[in-house]
Amino acid sequence: MQLQALSVLQALFALPATESSDCKALSRGRWTRFPAGRWASLPRLELSSSCARVHAHFTEPLVYRGASGSASDRRHAFASLAANYPSDPVDVIIGDWMSEANMTSLAVKSSAANPGSSSDSDSDSGSSINTNTGDVAYERTFLSSLSPALENIVKYGIKVAVNAGGSDTEGLWREVVQMAKRKGIEGRVNVAWIEGDDVLGIVREKLNCSSSRGEGRSKWQRMRNAEIKEGRLKGWKVFDAWMEGAEVGDDVRAFLAEEKEREKNGSRSEDCENLCTGEKLRDWAFKDEIIGAQAYLGGMGIAKAFREGADIVVCGRVSDASPVIGAAAWWHGWEADDFEALAKAFVAGHMIECSTYVCGGNFSGFRDLEASGKGGWLNPGFPIAEIGKSGEVVITKQKGTGGTVSVDTCKAQLLYEIQGPWYFNSDVTAVLEDIAFEQLSTDRVALTGIKSQPPPPTTKIGITARGGFQAEVHYFLVGLDITTKGEMLERQIRDALGDTSRFHVLKFTLNGTAAENPTDQNSATVDFRIFAQARKMKDISTDKFLRPVIDLIMSTYPGATFHLDIRQGFPKPVQEYHVALLPQSDIRQVVHMHDGKDFGIEPPRTTKVFPTQQPSQASTAVAVRDLGETVRGPLGWLVHARSGDKGSNANVGFWVRHQDEYDWLRSLLSVDAMKELLAKEYNGKKIDRFELPNIWAVHFLLHDHLDRGVSCSSTYDFLAKNVAEFLRSRYVDLPKRFLNRGKL
Repeated sequence: MQLQALSVLQALFALPATESSDCKALSRGRWTRFPAGRWASLPRLELSSSCARVHAHFTEPLVYRGASGSASDRRHAFASLAANYPSDPVDVIIGDWMSEANMTSLAVKSSAANPGSSSDSDSDSGSSINTNTGDVAYERTFLSSLSPALENIVKYGIKVAVNAGGSDTEGLWREVVQMAKRKGIEGRVNVAWIEGDDVLGIVREKLNCSSSRGEGRSKWQRMRNAEIKEGRLKGWKVFDAWMEGAEVGDDVRAFLAEEKEREKNGSRSEDCENLCTGEKLRDWAFKDEIIGAQAYLGGMGIAKAFREGADIVVCGRVSDASPVIGAAAWWHGWEADDFEALAKAFVAGHMIECSTYVCGGNFSGFRDLEASGKGGWLNPGFPIAEIGKSGEVVITKQKGTGGTVSVDTCKAQLLYEIQGPWYFNSDVTAVLEDIAFEQLSTDRVALTGIKSQPPPPTTKIGITARGGFQAEVHYFLVGLDITTKGEMLERQIRDALGDTSRFHVLKFTLNGTAAENPTDQNSATVDFRIFAQARKMKDISTDKFLRPVIDLIMSTYPGATFHLDIRQGFPKPVQEYHVALLPQSDIRQVVHMHDGKDFGIEPPRTTKVFPTQQPSQASTAVAVRDLGETVRGPLGWLVHARSGDKGSNANVGFWVRHQDEYDWLRSLLSVDAMKELLAKEYNGKKIDRFELPNIWAVHFLLHDHLDRGVSCSSTYDFLAKNVAEFLRSRYVDLPKRFLNRGKL
């Protein structure tokens, strides 16, 4: 016992360890580098049979820094956050690299590197997809972010969790290990990786089963054709094995159990129904071109990796907030069923997952940032989340940087990408109806009012398929008669293209408006876009699309000019995307540690099946008093808004600055009013609405508003970020009494 206690002290004070390898691992100083004032946070000590292990059950808040919001973000964050540790301490740096955009593009690279993973060959589709030499299926920009920071990360004992693994998390893990070797710190940093998000095989199996059900096969027929999963006759059909005299009772019982579970959860996940459109995977036009499928994993694998001694955890498609959930569960010793605390950490993760969005990026109040005198628009700081033992959350940012953290920037980030009051993660469901923010001091905002429910038994998956090819050409129209000029050019192009049935998408759009009595030519110029997609590359080749379109230049409208950079007119591959649900019990999540040990992560034991329809209220029940005289003007003079995408759904949240303006806002913004505001943009699909009274906000989910999603969209606003700005520009009746307070 005395020897075990000595080993603990050696670990805490970086003394040379003389006992087991486990004790030696503790002597790397990971627990010794607390700055002044943090000694009260020393972890509790627990003696085991071999040596003392240090458990991360700290009493003070865990300090997170968000260092990346996408594959396109400023790359100095890791280096600056780690270097500034002495004056601005941090416990964990997290980074979000994954999105629906690079999930699909990295799936293509993975498919090209592993040709056997595609559904079939390209020979029948007339396609040819080549990747550049040296392409990898993970996000390289993580390595460029980590490299200049790694020595300080090790020096100060900072933990790191990121989802930059894409479609090759193990490959990224190898690169990080090699980086540590090149820097001479191999023995001082433990790198782990998470496996389990690749569910391509599971999706194909479900597609086959769903197709069988779609063909009208009964449960008895499906049971007869179920495969033996283990033993001498593995791979045989149950009926064939039974005919050979084999004992198939266990296999029949397993099949019936799976059927019962499927019926319990509904067929939605088994048929991989598209969450945005309701289309079953078996009916998807691109089902035979599937090349990738990834599940959104939770944070329990990350928590396990940290508990087992990892310093850096690299993941593939864990959800954006999962690194925060996992690190908080490790730090505070939360269990998988501590839903109240997990829900708060989940929302905290959502607040900082998108990097500087919560610090003033993509914020409808951006004009006030420049007038703030705190750095304005330049160098907005990266966000910080402080999470207490019971899940208390404070959002702040780096010291000495631009931007701001206010209740309004926090509202903006909260309303971005949520789909309703139930906010789902593989670990927990956060209920958002009563959420509130409080400005504690400059750049410090407390988050309260979050309720919790168990997680659903399913998790979201993104399925990527080869979608064919696309090309586009841009003409410029100037001055008068813009609409008629566009009509002339469209008729001529359609005639020149001949039979257009070879395209599954062909769109002609006018983008922009020519100013009246313009004072410069640019303000009188409108972009005319011709956009096409085809399943086969030969159908959209330069001779079949680009040449017929640009060869009209001598015979069309006055001033005809096309953009001379015609590279977009050459066919490029695109990917289709299908978002669905998968039972968590189908997923095999494994934590791979630095020392070769592997740990399986069980799905949550307690789950809750939620209705497919989120709570929705078409209009408010609150009566509004007479607000006096009004004037017509843009909604955005009084109202903030923020929007985003999930699959082909778009969501947009609106909020006001003053409490007495909220009843006006929610009475104004009904579902019917939203249809009117959308005007020509409304596509006739369902719209959900719910109110968040504590933050004076109304949120809308526009079902299937986008053209299929970011990877194959034919629209400019493929991320739906400008839906909010479009709607803020629409005219409504504005109370003068509110306008007298000043416009946004």
